[in-house]
Amino acid sequence: MGTRSRHLAPALMAALAGGILGCSGEALGPVSAKTSSPALSVATTGNGAPSGAHYNLNIIGMSKEKNVNMDGSGGNTIFVALGTKDASVRTKIMLEQSASAGEFAVLDKNGTDGTASFSLPAPGTYTIWARALAKPGGSATMTTCATDVTGTVADGDICSTENEVFVRGTGKSSFRNVTTSLTTIELDPLAFPDAVTACGGTTVDLFDPCLEGYFWQYDNNGLRLLQLRIYAQS
Repeated sequence: MGTRSRHLAPALMAALAGGILGCSGEALGPVSAKTSSPALSVATTGNGAPSGAHYNLNIIGMSKEKNVNMDGSGGNTIFVALGTKDASVRTKIMLEQSASAGEFAVLDKNGTDGTASFSLPAPGTYTIWARALAKPGGSATMTTCATDVTGTVADGDICSTENEVFVRGTGKSSFRNVTTSLTTIELDPLAFPDAVTACGGTTVDLFDPCLEGYFWQYDNNGLRLLQLRIYAQS
């Protein structure tokens, strides 16, 4: 990223917002900004992720407001506040269950106001892989949470004890499998005994009806780009 320390280069932003990236960062093709799920792309990777068809989701950290309208659905990009190394900024990416397997869609791309939304199927038919990209130095933490035990009002969000930390170091950035952390909640039985009782245990799958209001909690400490790839499980 060189000297582009305050914002992403226009060419990179266009590629991220309008298409799917290959393993080296080149655009593989445009993605129609429809409310329906964009088509899966086909690529061969050398960066730790599986080869084959995948859905690509880019989470872009913004240091200031974009000059174009970010509201609405479509595309493969969610914009979040950037934060700094010393001060994180939190965004809730609200999760809705897709009507059928294999459907993934950005429902609200503007998370700079604190909330975005994304739809995906219940877990079990896909895997999620992630890597940090863009300028070295930033990091982000991603945690799966819910707002309430179904039928009650929780005293604060119910978040997993497990999370994923993404650090953009120097050199090559490789994908890793983050499926478990992004599709399950590990409950702390001391902090959330009512949730453990309602769910029948401490491990809760995404969209289990015992909880409601599922979301990914995204705490950004200056990470400009997190790339997620979602593959059909063989």
